[in-house]
Amino acid sequence: MALVNLQATGPSRPRRPGWRSAIVRTLNETSPGERLFLAIAYLLLSAWAIVSLFPIYWMLTTAFKPSSAVMSLPPEWIPSRLTLANFGEALVGYPVVRWTLNSTLVAGTVTIAQLVFSAMAGYGFSKKRFRGRDLVFWIYISSMMVPGFALLVPLYTMMAHFGFVNSYVGLIAPGLSAPFGAFLMRQFIQTLPTELTDAARIDGCSELGVFWRIIIPLSKPGLAVLGIFVFMGQWQAFLWPLIITSTTEMRTLVVGFAVAQSAQSELHTNYGATMAASAYMAIPMLIVFFAFQRYFLRGITIGALKG
Repeated sequence: MALVNLQATGPSRPRRPGWRSAIVRTLNETSPGERLFLAIAYLLLSAWAIVSLFPIYWMLTTAFKPSSAVMSLPPEWIPSRLTLANFGEALVGYPVVRWTLNSTLVAGTVTIAQLVFSAMAGYGFSKKRFRGRDLVFWIYISSMMVPGFALLVPLYTMMAHFGFVNSYVGLIAPGLSAPFGAFLMRQFIQTLPTELTDAARIDGCSELGVFWRIIIPLSKPGLAVLGIFVFMGQWQAFLWPLIITSTTEMRTLVVGFAVAQSAQSELHTNYGATMAASAYMAIPMLIVFFAFQRYFLRGITIGALKG
């Protein structure tokens, strides 16, 4: 009982100030001219945010509008009636589940592989010393200047030579590593103190242990940013999956919907169904972004710092 009373009457953990108190404190510490500048800046940023988010709002509202209201003039900014018929027309009758599994497998595998390889390359190029390190790094990074369209024919020829056309290996193999990921992780890992890895080696930690126990935990923000970029890029990839696949079952979600829509556009275009398919394809990207958003801003800016 005494222990319970001590715990109940003990000092409570201080509460973190909320965003309202932070705004009030900021306004109290600024001059009238600075307040006017902040007000104008917030108004401009709010207007820009509304303009940027309006296409998403229009996509969602159009996806739930009846066909008669999609092309109505003047347009209905706020739908008067909602329906799920567009989703039924966009999703029913097609192997959407198979397409979704294909896109998830390809995007997930490429993302995990690039995170592993980019972290290893970034660690090697930033913390390890060997002859010709900088030369090798810049030669590898210079490959980013080669247009992706110029690689389509050699990649397809290589995949056809190994028999990987219309297969998961053909979809995944070209994206397993990328110079952008190595560059991003090198810039991020350079900001980590070298004394941490030196202390771990003095304590008897192996090179793999230094990488797994020191570098990887401290590189979570950079890995999160790279993971978001890679996943979104692979999820939205269109040209390579279109070229390397030849059957309906092997298509990804983006290619499957595009081919299905092109087959129907000769007769008519159902913009409501198109927006419904777009909304369905956007759900995984939104989930990934919001799941790792706390790392995003920190990881996208910390690579520019040194120390």
